[in-house]
Amino acid sequence: MKIAIVGLGLIGASFAKALRQTGCHTVWGIDRDSGVSEKAVNQEIVDRMIGPDELAEADLTLVALYPEAAITFLLNHKERLKKGSIAADVCGVKTKVVSALDEPLAAAGIRYVGTHPMAGREFSGIDYSKADLYRGANFIVTPTARTDPDAVEVLSGLARRIGFGKVVSASPEEHDQIIAYTSQLAHVVSNAYVKSSTLKLEKGFSAGSFKDLTRVAKCNPEMWTSLFLDNKDALLHEIDVLSGHLAEYRAALSEENPALLHRLLQEGSDLKEWSNSR
Repeated sequence: MKIAIVGLGLIGASFAKALRQTGCHTVWGIDRDSGVSEKAVNQEIVDRMIGPDELAEADLTLVALYPEAAITFLLNHKERLKKGSIAADVCGVKTKVVSALDEPLAAAGIRYVGTHPMAGREFSGIDYSKADLYRGANFIVTPTARTDPDAVEVLSGLARRIGFGKVVSASPEEHDQIIAYTSQLAHVVSNAYVKSSTLKLEKGFSAGSFKDLTRVAKCNPEMWTSLFLDNKDALLHEIDVLSGHLAEYRAALSEENPALLHRLLQEGSDLKEWSNSR
């Protein structure tokens, strides 16, 4: 299969490396940064770089750009894509992206599938891409009534071939509701947590729990700003829920109420145990 990857940052370049390792596909790249394009060719991350006009030869166009840029690229170039070919985005929000692309791409004869690879690193850019980034990770597909099931199968098979451990299907709305909790809220909490002045004193006093909670505080602000705002309502809901629970712990401490504090801690522990057993 001839696969064009648009955007060779961490996610796109990692896809390219993983696909090239299979030895089964021709991998092309598109990136507006000439430095990135040069690295992609010199390091043999892609077979070659192409221009938008050559998208007509690709069987699959995988767009690894921020949501607005992904929408703009696919709408602007939909007539260049090969009829019957597959187009997919890998954006971390789906309702906005799928709503904008689903109908126009179908009308242009393109088999579009919204996807989200649940993997990443604290660092961004082609220099941090890894062929094994997706090993054991989840690959989410968000089909709609217009989505060709065969296209979903092709992408699912490709995901498994490059190391994804599980393929999960959800509506775009379900995806965004859940991802606000499992990913976006975690980044908000971690980023806010390190803003305590006590951070300057942590050396020698921190262990696994500190490292776990602070790992994703280091992030790509441009990307996460876009994702948070595109999923604002769902993320606000999760922040409100968390704020309410924190207020309960604060009240138990302020009132020196050991029974309440014990109950709150037991509830959280039980929920984590239930989550681990699933």
